[in-house]
Amino acid sequence: MRIADFDRPDTAAARAALQIATSYHSPSLLNHVQRSWLWAEGFAAQRGLAGRADHELLYVSALLHDLGIVPEFDNNTLAYEDAAGHVAIALTAGAGWEPARRTRAHEVIVRHNWPEVDPEMDAEGHLLEIATALDISGARADDLPLEFRREVLTQYPRLELAAEFGACVADQAERKPDTSARRLVDGGVQRKLRENPLERILEG
Repeated sequence: MRIADFDRPDTAAARAALQIATSYHSPSLLNHVQRSWLWAEGFAAQRGLAGRADHELLYVSALLHDLGIVPEFDNNTLAYEDAAGHVAIALTAGAGWEPARRTRAHEVIVRHNWPEVDPEMDAEGHLLEIATALDISGARADDLPLEFRREVLTQYPRLELAAEFGACVADQAERKPDTSARRLVDGGVQRKLRENPLERILEG
């Protein structure tokens, strides 16, 4: 398994998603969302979901899934994943997606913060959920090949993700205690970020 195995979609929505992610994310968060897409594609190949997944939808959702924590898109009442999902609706509308598919982008982004997503119900939501769980909490850290993990982390290093994302989610949890950010913080996400084995994988 190599990065070259997974083609970045070359569509209007995919190009716009990368442009928006690049413009509004810090380097740490930009690398995180791109790693999340690659982990999702890796899990899709590993779990036999590649033929079922809408790869453009998965890519766009992965690139936009954390936009709700950046100041320009931070909503004062909505959960950050819900806010990011609405950005995805607007972006994909501009790219000509049909309404139902725009809604799917919102659903995939919201569901990435669920504790678990059934792949039979939502293949893309499941893939983004387990991909982000790997990148944030280290869940299933050994499920993808070691050399693939090292290649992805070399091309898209973690930088200051642990400190930066941990602070952002803590802020969201304090200001919006009824959202999933509170559950993540109460579940120890800041510790999990620091202890994520991906933080040390390039040391060996």
